[in-house]
Amino acid sequence: MIRLRVGNVKEILNKSDDMEELIVEVDGITQKAINYPAMTGPAKKDDRVALNTTAVFLNLGTGGYHFVMFNYSNTFLDESSPGHIMKLRYTPFQIKCLSSEEPESYLREKIEQLDSLDNMPVVVASLHSMVPAVCAAIKLNKPESKVAYVMTDSGALPIYFSRLVHILKQKKLIDITITEGHAFGGDLEAVNIYSALLAAKAWGASIGVVAMGPGITGTSTKFGHTGLEQGEIINAVNILKGFAIAVPRISFADKRSRHFGISHHTLTALSLIAITPATIVLPEELDREKSSFIHQQLQQYKITEKHTVEVRKGFPGIMHLKGLDIHVTTMGRSYEKDPEFFLTAGAAGLFSVEKLI
Repeated sequence: MIRLRVGNVKEILNKSDDMEELIVEVDGITQKAINYPAMTGPAKKDDRVALNTTAVFLNLGTGGYHFVMFNYSNTFLDESSPGHIMKLRYTPFQIKCLSSEEPESYLREKIEQLDSLDNMPVVVASLHSMVPAVCAAIKLNKPESKVAYVMTDSGALPIYFSRLVHILKQKKLIDITITEGHAFGGDLEAVNIYSALLAAKAWGASIGVVAMGPGITGTSTKFGHTGLEQGEIINAVNILKGFAIAVPRISFADKRSRHFGISHHTLTALSLIAITPATIVLPEELDREKSSFIHQQLQQYKITEKHTVEVRKGFPGIMHLKGLDIHVTTMGRSYEKDPEFFLTAGAAGLFSVEKLI
């Protein structure tokens, strides 16, 4: 169920064609809200708006934002862009997209002719916050490479919600974005992960980087986590004859036992969900004790019997991010507080460059 409230726009903090960050007054309190003009029209000061306040009320990880569901000043909106594939289907917010597979798409003919990624490296991450270090390492070591970021629908659905993606495109660490499934707003749209990967190849990408948007959903149960998609994406890459590279979720800052070392969700994804092989890249910078702990985990779950393990430097990618003044956190922790998490992503990015044909 939705917790619905009506509020008033007091101020527009930030504004782009795709997203507006607002200050709204609701229930006598001023709070932040997100408005997507493509869905509810542009907002202006003093507009009366209907707000989905559910996540903030439950204190969930949406960044503390309400979301505008309807603007009483925008009672008539029109849509004239091409395409007819619906995302958020059969909800009040279903939207029309021009998907790359449609006849009107300039990539349709190329996609139809492809049935293989031709060994294209695809880095499969399990958290959105891994993407910057992966892309930074790629561009540092091969600046001319073309990086396609495929955002899945296991986290935030509008790519506009990710400030990281906007920054990474500005800094030219990502060349093109593709939103698949019910995720939307990328430079290209795709119906599923298979056609998204083929669209990346058809567009001319050198390397694919796949991860959900911000806002991972998880429980403490073995299979109750959207990060398990990592295993399914590895299978998709292999079905399409790409080269799958897995970024394990590694942390020694998270004291929860299920997330200490390699997260139990990564272990499940790689041991049970991925039925085809990938290359798992670990950072060279791990000390002996931490490295030993991680290898014990990999052996315990028999992951090394199915997948290949490589070790590469992760720190150069981190330094490249710092040099570009890009600050990244995961679960509120910076590189200084959780270095292994980011080093692992940087190491995977470096390895992917080595696999370029």
